[in-house]
Amino acid sequence: MKRLFSFMKGYRRECVFAPLFKMLEALFELFVPLVVASIIDNGIEKGDRGHVIYMCLVLVVLGAVGLSCTLFAQYFSAKAACGYSAKARHALFKHISSLSYSEIDTLGTSTLINRMTSDTNQVQTGINLTLRLFMRSPVIVFGALIMAIVVDPSFKVSYIFIITILALAFVIFGIMLISIPLYKKVQARLDTTLLSAKENLSGARVIRAFSLEKKEKNKFHNKTLLLNKAQKLVGRISALMNPLTFVIVNISICFLIYKGALQVEGGELSAGKVIALYNYMSQILIELVKLANLIITITKALACAKRIDDVFEIQPSQEVKDAEASKSESFIEFKNVSLKYKGASECSLENIDFSVLRGETVGIIGGTGAGKTSLINMIGRFYDAYQGEVLIDGKNVNSYEFDYLRERIGMVPQRAVLFKGSLRENMRWGDKEASDEEILKAIDIAQATDVLKSKKEGLDFEIEEGGKNLSGGQRQRFTIARALVGKPEILILDDSSSALDYATDARLRRALSTLEYNPTVFIVSQRTASIAHADKIIVLDDGKIVGIGKHDELLSSCLVYSEIYNSQFKKEGA
Repeated sequence: MKRLFSFMKGYRRECVFAPLFKMLEALFELFVPLVVASIIDNGIEKGDRGHVIYMCLVLVVLGAVGLSCTLFAQYFSAKAACGYSAKARHALFKHISSLSYSEIDTLGTSTLINRMTSDTNQVQTGINLTLRLFMRSPVIVFGALIMAIVVDPSFKVSYIFIITILALAFVIFGIMLISIPLYKKVQARLDTTLLSAKENLSGARVIRAFSLEKKEKNKFHNKTLLLNKAQKLVGRISALMNPLTFVIVNISICFLIYKGALQVEGGELSAGKVIALYNYMSQILIELVKLANLIITITKALACAKRIDDVFEIQPSQEVKDAEASKSESFIEFKNVSLKYKGASECSLENIDFSVLRGETVGIIGGTGAGKTSLINMIGRFYDAYQGEVLIDGKNVNSYEFDYLRERIGMVPQRAVLFKGSLRENMRWGDKEASDEEILKAIDIAQATDVLKSKKEGLDFEIEEGGKNLSGGQRQRFTIARALVGKPEILILDDSSSALDYATDARLRRALSTLEYNPTVFIVSQRTASIAHADKIIVLDDGKIVGIGKHDELLSSCLVYSEIYNSQFKKEGA
């Protein structure tokens, strides 16, 4: 939790001034009952009209000064809370970005989004209210107790205040201790509900295609029902706070008025002092209700802060390690590499061993789940090898700085991802300094020039979130173009032509072979036609290499490859 407190460093002044001004406001407020008592005892009872007017003016001044202090306190507390949440959210996003695929897969996208948004907002609210009320409420409560003793030093009536405060403290802190673990459960169930909503929204087409809307609605309803029950349970317990405090304070007020009336009748207390004591008791009631609500908010904020801190506690498993480069003719080498996903019982890839020369085109093919994407993900070090090592230029990828390594690689993932913004902005993800001419050239190589010409805005064409205003093939071509803009040494196309027709796919392959900077190309595909031209084809089956060679060689020597080829050839001829 120390890490979370460090985000307040730039707001030390605000953290001092906000409670300070609230304390000043509270002090001015504590004088109000004494002024009212003076109006009654020295003004109204004695018929001194001038004293009444004078004391009323004092009340106005106290109110104006208190209001000014409140405004200053509100400003400083809001500034500190908003600044803190901005810093925390930025740091959390940066930390999540540093995590490897393994950690992100384990945590889950929905819980990370929830902790960056809902949890951070809850902590922000907690800080804001804490700076405003955490000092004010105790000052009013204990100040009212002290002032009550000043008014009634003989403890004939003021002892009621001590009993009341002790009873209220027992109720408030008891409810708080019960509520804290329950709020943690609520946030955990909120994560699962958010995950369900995210899956339903992203997979809406699949759900409709299989007519599973009713099933998914029931599933989501059950999850929201569990969340609702958890919220109601903690809500019922928290809801006891206000009525219990009101009951205790109102009983105390009734007893106070009764005892005070007896003291007035006996001439030991004046009517003004009894009214002052009543006002102090009312102040305690109001402030303890505020304090009770504040404690509920702080309880939520602490639970959320712990969840945020849990993410910070997860350290990236990938580190840059020192390693010397060995002399090798190969550009990329896999030496007896195995890959095991976090939490898995078996390896997804086993004993992967091959080498690639600079400028070669390598095709990777295999059945669904054979490990094709897992293999190419290790080149960019999205996952680390469980055993063996992956080398680039004779040096283990673990020894390269992440930025340097990934600047050399142009990655086109299986699922084409474009971001909201202009087409130009999306293309410059490949190279921030790329000129329009370079972007247009990359788009031409990716066979997307016809798509660009159909958009009257040109490179200023606004792409919607996720590229929803483009077809699957158009998205794939633009993601290929984005990778080409950076002129990478290693170009990885992970099944990135699946939405392209055979003619467009062929033109794309011919265009890639004419690139001046001659990158090393990895093509992952389900189509034998897409990789038949490759200098080397790697055939995977159940996480193992079952064949390496050229197209013609594999047709005669690799059963898996020939089966894939024949199944596709027959389909094409049907």
